[in-house]
Amino acid sequence: MNIFTRFGEFLLMLKGMFTKPEQYKVYWKELMHQCVELGIGSLGIVSIISVFIGAVSTVQTSYQFISPIIPRSVIAQIVRDSVILEFAPTITCIVLAGVVGSKISSELGNMRVSEQIDALEIMGINTKAYLILPKIIAALITIPLLVIIAMTLGIWGGRFVGDLTGILPHQIYDKGLLDAFVPYNVTFALTKAYTFAFIVTAIPAYFGYTVKGGALEIGRASTTAVVTSCVMILLADYILAAVLL
Repeated sequence: MNIFTRFGEFLLMLKGMFTKPEQYKVYWKELMHQCVELGIGSLGIVSIISVFIGAVSTVQTSYQFISPIIPRSVIAQIVRDSVILEFAPTITCIVLAGVVGSKISSELGNMRVSEQIDALEIMGINTKAYLILPKIIAALITIPLLVIIAMTLGIWGGRFVGDLTGILPHQIYDKGLLDAFVPYNVTFALTKAYTFAFIVTAIPAYFGYTVKGGALEIGRASTTAVVTSCVMILLADYILAAVLL
């Protein structure tokens, strides 16, 4: 029953967000602040992970495809499709669930425990709309952009390492990138990115917003938020792949 209770509270939280803003200017400022925090603040870790994922994919794929019958350009095709379909959207959002999710949960949890949220509600402010909605919208704007950057850097990382180590010259790699390319894969990856962006922000926001207790409970809520977000990302990944592919 606890699961159903929490799910009902989560739906009520989402419902409470969609009210007319008191001051659009204040909400716009908060949205821009969250875009900087969630997007630019996560750009460094996403870039590093993407480059190394592409590099490792090239090395491991070339290790498995040692048959002289298979063209070497196939390595680039496999790296391209792996990065676009799975690594860029899924791995990036799982990392963001730990980076962004814990930050959101602990921030809202601290505001709840220190009674800042109660003070805002006494002032007549819809705290769900003011504190949570800008975070979700900012994630829906920035995380798909981060996924696109992750795709580009992942493919480039594979190209760079393949050329650097002599595994796959860049001429053959570039040819493989263009062979049998399916544009729908990018659409599918962005669909996953938008879905995961909602999960990464909405679930931690719920656990932080509803926390009760003190510092210990805030830590537990952050851990639960990250674990739940990762599990939901993997579940959504499977459902989207089964439905859309």
